[in-house]
Amino acid sequence: MTGGAALARVRVVLVGTSHPGNIGAAARALKTMGLARLALVNPRRFPDPEADARASGAADLLASATVHASLADALAGTRLAIAFTARPRDLALPMLDAAQAGELAAADAAHGEVALVFGNETYGLANDEIALCQRYARIDADPGYASLNLAAAVQVAAHEVRKAALRPVPRDYAPPDAASHEDVEILLARLERALVAKGHLDPADPKRLTERLRTLFHRARLSRTEVDLLHGVIGALEK
Repeated sequence: MTGGAALARVRVVLVGTSHPGNIGAAARALKTMGLARLALVNPRRFPDPEADARASGAADLLASATVHASLADALAGTRLAIAFTARPRDLALPMLDAAQAGELAAADAAHGEVALVFGNETYGLANDEIALCQRYARIDADPGYASLNLAAAVQVAAHEVRKAALRPVPRDYAPPDAASHEDVEILLARLERALVAKGHLDPADPKRLTERLRTLFHRARLSRTEVDLLHGVIGALEK
């Protein structure tokens, strides 16, 4: 697969964007890097003339942008989602820098759908939103003034993906047959039902069991074969 074909499988997801001008500026940033897919989760104002104005020559990206009611919907069909955050997080997921995120996204995009996820301009992504992603990343900036605006962060991430996608892929590279976002969520829901039935999980007081199981699955990057294997194990428990 060519680098351009891999870039076509990368979507950028903006969650809860407050200002429509930032959506337009992000679209322009994407187009300069050869990315063309924009997904919006509950934007405050869209479509909007200010988004059109800030997009400059990228109005086509705004016209084709998809709008979703939840981040889970926006991630449908992806095999990898990378959440970008400016704040340190106490998460069990591996943290990447921007270059590592670009390399991983480009490698996975050669074989399936990939999402780069960005949060609200003021608050960023919530932990439960990051939990829906397999990895999270931070852009290394001067600690004395590490405040990147949304479009600048999107530009940096898109540039790293483009650089990685246009480099030759080693001939012996064989990425895992990664399960999709929906595959993992269906497996997790079935496991929850089985644990409730066995009395191991109290639905009235689940504590953090579901969250930890989701993190475990994401960290492992389950393949479709492994998901099928785990469904078989759960099926045996259900009997």
